[in-house]
Amino acid sequence: MNKIQIDIVSDIACPWCAIGYARLERAMQQLASEYTFTVQWHAFELNPDHSGQGEPILPALAKKYGRSEAEMRDNQSHMMTIAKDLGINFDNIQLRRTCNTFDAHRLVKWAGEQGQQTAMKQALFDVYFGKALDVSDHQVLLDCVTALGLDSVAAKQVLESDQYAAKVRADEARYQQAGVTSVPAFIINGKYLISGAQEPNAWLQTLQQVSAEPV
Repeated sequence: MNKIQIDIVSDIACPWCAIGYARLERAMQQLASEYTFTVQWHAFELNPDHSGQGEPILPALAKKYGRSEAEMRDNQSHMMTIAKDLGINFDNIQLRRTCNTFDAHRLVKWAGEQGQQTAMKQALFDVYFGKALDVSDHQVLLDCVTALGLDSVAAKQVLESDQYAAKVRADEARYQQAGVTSVPAFIINGKYLISGAQEPNAWLQTLQQVSAEPV
């Protein structure tokens, strides 16, 4: 079996990160008989200075990108259609509010030590885009932990401390220094940087090409 390592730089607040992984997952499933994949998630914050009460997402995005709310609504509707085809829940993407994702990134790091990093990331995508819940709220995060069958007492201790904060900051610094300025970003076998939410067929071609190259 060919082995492929995939490092994914992403933010929980990034809908294209959820779409990008779902597309990658489809490609990995098609190649599962030939390849063994190892996936590792790395932190990126789209809005690292966010604090306090979140803003409704449509006016926040309109202000950020200098567009109208109607344009942002259309953009979000387009993503909802893509997500539905991929089987991921974006039902309430237009109702979400901006929020800080730092503690959620810490919890992803913790879940990784339980072998549940991808499951935690997907759970966070689901509650943010599917249910429009605040992923800076510790109870929302602990509900994700419980839903995955992980230790909520241990997770609560993580959230109430500064555990994994240094690891998240190190992640962010490392990939910023490596030139990652937008997400999702995928690093294949530590050598090849793929930016954006590529289609499954594009991933099939890329992964097969990478595995065919000499180490």
